Amino acid sequence: MKQRLTVGQAVVRFLANQWTERDGVEQRAVAGFLGVLGHGNVAGIGQALLQAQRTGSPDMPFRVSRNEQAMVHTATGYARMRNRLSAMACTASIGPGSTNMLTGAALATVSRLPVLLLPSDGFVSRLSSPVLQELEDPRAGDVSVNDAFRPLSRFFDRVQRPEQLPSALLSAMRVLTDPVETGAVTLCLPQDLQTEAYDYPDELFAKRVWHVPRQVPDPLAVERAAAVIRGAHRPLIIAGGGVIYSEASAALDRFARETGIPVADTQAGKGALSWDHPNAVGGVGATGNPVANRLARNADVVIGVGTRYTDVTTASHTAFQRPDVRFVNLNVTGFDAGKLSASPLVGDARAGLNALLPALHGRRFTGDFSEDVAAWRVAVDHAYRGRGAPGELPTQAEVIGVVNEACGARDVVVQSAGSLPGDLQRLWRARDPKQYHVEHGYACTGFEIAGALGIKLAEPGREVFALVGDGSYLTMAQELVTAIAEHLKLIVIVLQNHGSASIGALSEQVGSQGFGTGHRYRNQRSGDYDGARLPVDLAANAESLGAAVIRCRGIADLVEGLKHARESERLTVLHIETDPEPSAPASESWWEVPVAEVATLHSTRSARAEHLAGKRDQRHHLRPGGL
Repeated sequence: MKQRLTVGQAVVRFLANQWTERDGVEQRAVAGFLGVLGHGNVAGIGQALLQAQRTGSPDMPFRVSRNEQAMVHTATGYARMRNRLSAMACTASIGPGSTNMLTGAALATVSRLPVLLLPSDGFVSRLSSPVLQELEDPRAGDVSVNDAFRPLSRFFDRVQRPEQLPSALLSAMRVLTDPVETGAVTLCLPQDLQTEAYDYPDELFAKRVWHVPRQVPDPLAVERAAAVIRGAHRPLIIAGGGVIYSEASAALDRFARETGIPVADTQAGKGALSWDHPNAVGGVGATGNPVANRLARNADVVIGVGTRYTDVTTASHTAFQRPDVRFVNLNVTGFDAGKLSASPLVGDARAGLNALLPALHGRRFTGDFSEDVAAWRVAVDHAYRGRGAPGELPTQAEVIGVVNEACGARDVVVQSAGSLPGDLQRLWRARDPKQYHVEHGYACTGFEIAGALGIKLAEPGREVFALVGDGSYLTMAQELVTAIAEHLKLIVIVLQNHGSASIGALSEQVGSQGFGTGHRYRNQRSGDYDGARLPVDLAANAESLGAAVIRCRGIADLVEGLKHARESERLTVLHIETDPEPSAPASESWWEVPVAEVATLHSTRSARAEHLAGKRDQRHHLRPGGL
């Protein structure tokens, strides 16, 4: 039997019948659509979604977004919260609507989170060409702006005939549901093709379950890795996002307790163990804390579990200083498992830890790091309490402390860019694997509110706290409107420090004197942006978008405001002015940002000297891990 459907209708019907399964649990592979409708998709995918909503068949929820980039961020927030087992589809119109999704595609692929992108394209017929917003390339007739998605996508296809659709959809689902290959998947759909009808076989729309296996590492690789670990004296575990995606927290807990090995975490892995776990030492690397970084410097074996070792984690390859240091990397992706000349374990984090523990034959390590951890926790307490001087603006660390205390064990804090990720990794006390959601792989300003919306869609029963700096708020706040329209409650804390604090501090560090990083008037005499502060009122802006707004004059107001926001059923924005100066204890680590080799400015020359001093500690890590 066959069903005569438009391409748009076939896409919606197919996606509604895709499921994933892991450990016997099934869930929707594509939970719904996010979209901004325009002339490129309103008559195709848009009509199909309307028909589905009016008739209830197929069951495919649709939510209107306000910004195409933001809706992809919403989809990635959703996918991360669902451990990459469920995704969302994003539909956009031709031209700028579609290319607005490029930044979101980059973020999803960099962070290895599944999103399905359905950008509209020109006309297959070309009878009307050039159509509005069509790119004309004199070198090739089949190039459009959507070709920009190719390097940003884990799978890319342009469907040009209705009969090509089944193979494109099946290939898209294969990549979306593969933990090794996943990321942004892009299917370009020309606008006339979306409305074209075709007789599709019933089998295309039958329920299809994509099984997500737990790959067990090769037994010989397990034994080689275990031999390296057994020979260690000062091992260190680094827990990455793969621990959380594979739901391996309990396995990591058992592994750490039975071996005595301390566990540091990455931005994506924070919460893999509760902050007060006896083996937890907190964040490692450029945004980590001094205790974890000292252990990293002295470690002779580093066991990476589900981490891709970004420069933030490795402190630009200065974190691990022992000449004889070796690495054992457990990762579902062979590319990551082989980094740093490691002894690779290619497999699922939970399955790998469960296989590796018995291969250690009861080996236990007795290094004492508890006093250093206790001292660090006291330092965090001091940072949470702030300086306490009357009349002073609260520090960012104080705000983090108040939000941390207001956040329940199952609630979520979401953040992405600026100075907040570093302070959060050092200071936040995560009690649940899903409580800490800092998207630092792409560190995209504007992610916070859109990402928080996706988290709320994935887990409606959790309170979601979005921490947003003023710079990030100005980049993208439109999804406040989407959340309000969907009756989804978020708690948004806007920190106003009148500039881009992170880049301002980094600019000072590299000798560029904070140039162009403050939110100030241009000085007509000097030509610099060093005039008076801009009269920006972000609280008024949030109020104009329909949010309930609480203006906090200090920490006491913030404490009370958060209590009110938790009790309220409305989306609430809390606005607080903070001190732009760094407030959190330093990481005692380094991160490489290049400095001009020659300069007339003394500040730049001084920064260059410090930069070269830091580079002296960089390592290649070429020693084979398995020998």
